[in-house]
Amino acid sequence: MLKKILICIFLYSGIIPVFCTTISGNIRQDEQLNNKCAVIDSNTEKPVENARIYIPNYNFQTETDKNGHFELNANITDKAILQIEKEGYRPFSITIDKYITEKPLKLGIEKTNSTDVFIDKGVYHLGDDVYSLNSANCAQFKARPIGTFYSKKITLKKPDTNKQAVLVFGSVMGLDTKLAKELGQNAIVSVYSSPLEIIFNGQKIGELNMNGDNQQIVIPSSLIKNTNDLTIKTGENLFQYKYTDYDDMEFANLRIEYRDKVF
Repeated sequence: MLKKILICIFLYSGIIPVFCTTISGNIRQDEQLNNKCAVIDSNTEKPVENARIYIPNYNFQTETDKNGHFELNANITDKAILQIEKEGYRPFSITIDKYITEKPLKLGIEKTNSTDVFIDKGVYHLGDDVYSLNSANCAQFKARPIGTFYSKKITLKKPDTNKQAVLVFGSVMGLDTKLAKELGQNAIVSVYSSPLEIIFNGQKIGELNMNGDNQQIVIPSSLIKNTNDLTIKTGENLFQYKYTDYDDMEFANLRIEYRDKVF
């Protein structure tokens, strides 16, 4: 999942990361930043100036200075999606919470690849806008619901024989699936929803069952055309029979990367 890890332990899915030397493409907590967070190039580890930082759920935005530093002075009370944008770099997002932000953070971002396809940099809310207060991260839903599915036409080229196209979700939160419940990602006692479904040119190519960052779905090369239809459908409450109760969730930063096949 991470592109580069140097002498580091990373705990995933909302659990607090421990101190480490560096993490590329994710969070580092660092006591040497003098109470300021930083954005660095994940390959060179040099500071990135004028990177834009957003936390849409808290209406927070700022930029890094010439040293790549910024102050995270938002009062984070629950999980939220932090986004970073910088020309020449892949849009970056990660799920943060009040525990992760108790100490300064170092965030590594990657330069764009010429084959990257950026589908959407925004935060989208799927669902019917009706959910339990125990639902995963529901307190931080701020994006206006767009309905029960997201759909977009995208132009792609077929990958070379040794490559594969991979759909990447920068961040996902709010899923109330069985796995999310078992992982303690929500406080719902007795019910759960079906997974988030990913449909490409009319065929289901995968599903997401848990909340987290940089989740990936391989797109079968045989399905890729010049113009393609991508649909993302939220799940349904599997224990509601009187009417259809859709799972409310949010995702951010959709892109497609071409990567070497893993044999």
